[in-house]
Amino acid sequence: MSYNKAIQLLPNDLIKQIQEYIDGEYIYIPRKNENKKHWGEGTSIKDELNKRNLKIYRDYLSGVNIISLAGKYYLSSKSIQRILLKEKKKYK
Repeated sequence: MSYNKAIQLLPNDLIKQIQEYIDGEYIYIPRKNENKKHWGEGTSIKDELNKRNLKIYRDYLSGVNIISLAGKYYLSSKSIQRILLKEKKKYK
């Protein structure tokens, strides 16, 4: 997220009105509901995680145990178990 200067975007009257509530501090203005993005939208992270999770599942099916998978993928055993359960449901 980048910051924009209010003085470049907003009319002076509005800036003065905002200064009555918050003066010289940062403020976050949320997106409109219709403009909100879902997590990972606009990046490839969802695809990357799906590929990683499939690799974890395939490794598990080929005999690699949960503790070894946790070490290999730098995740907790609980995270590996959660991924395996999710992947198992996908491919049933």
